[in-house]
Amino acid sequence: MNLEAVERVAEAVLYEGYMLYPYRPSSVKNQQRWNFGVLCPRSYCEQEEGSEAWLMRTECLLRPGPATLLTVKVRFLQIVQRSIGRLKTPGVELPEGVTPEFERVDRLEVAGRSFLPWQEAVEREIVSAPVEPSALSSRPVMHFAFPGGTHFESLRDEDQQTVGVIVRESQPLFGSVEFFAQPAAAAEKGVIKISVLIRNLAPFALREDVGRDEALMFSLVSVHTILGVDCGEFVSLLDPPEGLAALAASCANTGTWPVLAGERGKAQAMLSSPIILYDYPEIAPESAGNLFDGTEIDEILSLRILTLTDEEKREMRQSDDRAKAILERTETMPEEQFMKLHGVLRGIAPAKEEAR
Repeated sequence: MNLEAVERVAEAVLYEGYMLYPYRPSSVKNQQRWNFGVLCPRSYCEQEEGSEAWLMRTECLLRPGPATLLTVKVRFLQIVQRSIGRLKTPGVELPEGVTPEFERVDRLEVAGRSFLPWQEAVEREIVSAPVEPSALSSRPVMHFAFPGGTHFESLRDEDQQTVGVIVRESQPLFGSVEFFAQPAAAAEKGVIKISVLIRNLAPFALREDVGRDEALMFSLVSVHTILGVDCGEFVSLLDPPEGLAALAASCANTGTWPVLAGERGKAQAMLSSPIILYDYPEIAPESAGNLFDGTEIDEILSLRILTLTDEEKREMRQSDDRAKAILERTETMPEEQFMKLHGVLRGIAPAKEEAR
């Protein structure tokens, strides 16, 4: 089972909203992180009375064969808070395992570079072993834990004196992935319903003044699920075959929308995304890479990047490695590549005749 095409789309989903144009931490749009598919700690969700979620449910239909094997993969981002500190006593080297004395600052200029606070992200992934659908009646659960911690990176001036630090702080994450199968309906022999439940189980102490930014450090961000099957076929929930429309409609999905993915015409993969997609979503071959911005239009964003001032580009280049890659890619893009971004007519599908 080749999931390469699915992974490309999933990568775009994972980082949708990671950083918005004009891709600078000082931009108002980037002061408050927004993402699709955020699972916050349960205690925080209950305090917010339904405005946040701690559980994501995927349900879809599968036609298994005699040797069907199902694989479930869950991916999300773990937020890392990056802050900048100025050392109270500059030195040559930071002692290993010792917390340096520093004051947090909004910006620090070191050796011709600007360093600013920012929220970085680490990719996390949980993958099940291939399993027969008949074995899912026991409702297997994969528990996961990812550590938190504090790490310091030295910032040295032109004389190689350590004058500042980058402080990266993250909180431990805990959760579970439960998946199981059940007959979709007695009348539809050979079709089963697959369910995947993702829970954020991170402990989180509530206070009266606790805010979303703090809860986000204990959250699973941009959560999505990839289901792959060998010797079987998934059923489209958007355009189910005749006789399966009611069963497709009975699938209960919470905070996510499963669609067929991968090679068009085949049904060995399902991408369950917090962003509404169509069956067999694709990354346009003309796209040079991810731009992160919601409902992005590559041509417009690429041209607008080129209009940034030198100082804005400097901040974009120095603030985040992914933003730096966008800028370098855009500035070196050949003219013929820009022309390809202008638009391509791939064909017009015939309209379905309305029933009378």
